Amino acid sequence: MEIRDQSKMNASPLQIRLATDADRAQLVPMINSAFTVEGFIEGTRTDDERLAAMMQKGDILVLEDAAGNLLGCIYTEVRGARGYLGMLAVDPASQGAGLGRRLVGAAEDHLRHHGCEAVEINVLSLRPELMPIYRRLGFVENGTAKFYPSRPLKAGIDCHCIIMSKQI
Repeated sequence: MEIRDQSKMNASPLQIRLATDADRAQLVPMINSAFTVEGFIEGTRTDDERLAAMMQKGDILVLEDAAGNLLGCIYTEVRGARGYLGMLAVDPASQGAGLGRRLVGAAEDHLRHHGCEAVEINVLSLRPELMPIYRRLGFVENGTAKFYPSRPLKAGIDCHCIIMSKQI
């Protein structure tokens, strides 16, 4: 699918597609750069091994510009009639142009195509600024869950997941 953004991307064509193993070399630094705001986790958000495992379990959609530069990504996983979204990341230099919204929409379409009727996302309690963003996208809070970080939390930090969902 091809999308166009008229604001910050100089009207150049943008494309959303499934990530391949060859994309991991660009994805890992882009994701880690987007998640530097999560200073409560020790180390980086992801690495090649973790990303490869995620790609075996679900699909990662990437958004790229005409030159093949990856500007963002989102993880999707089909879980029966409910889909899961995670690891929404937009390159910091491209944030604020609506690319995250486009990725969420594409992920919802992808999950709907695979038979999902609803979608869930887990928002970390330490990222309260994300709640209004996901509410504007139609998600509502419907519970909490224990947070199982891929990397250890810094000493003295407590965190849980806020489960948000919506019908698609």
